[in-house]
Amino acid sequence: MTKKNKIPDKYQIWIDVRKRYHLSHVHIQMARELGMNPKKFGKIANEKQEPWKAPLFAFIEHIYRKRFGRNRPTDMRSIKEVLGPKMKKKEERRKGEQQKRCEVDSPRSRPSEAMPFE
Repeated sequence: MTKKNKIPDKYQIWIDVRKRYHLSHVHIQMARELGMNPKKFGKIANEKQEPWKAPLFAFIEHIYRKRFGRNRPTDMRSIKEVLGPKMKKKEERRKGEQQKRCEVDSPRSRPSEAMPFE
């Protein structure tokens, strides 16, 4: 029975934030590189209640430009592109471990069963 690959929570929260606040993949990557906490975006993204605040995407761009000195990340990758190789590696590791368990459990690998004690 195979399990469907579930997206880990630390990546799923970024996908949810992207949908909720209508951000692009670029803005999400910039926020991740800045080390921002996606759970705190509600406090930052309230420019309607506090008009002096910039919209969330503009705030992220401003902070990114201030810290890194450039407007955009040089290597743009979405969350799913980041997650793809990690999930593939995890699946290969899982298959390898399962194969090792099958080899250990096979009767040919047990010398005690192959040759009875004298």
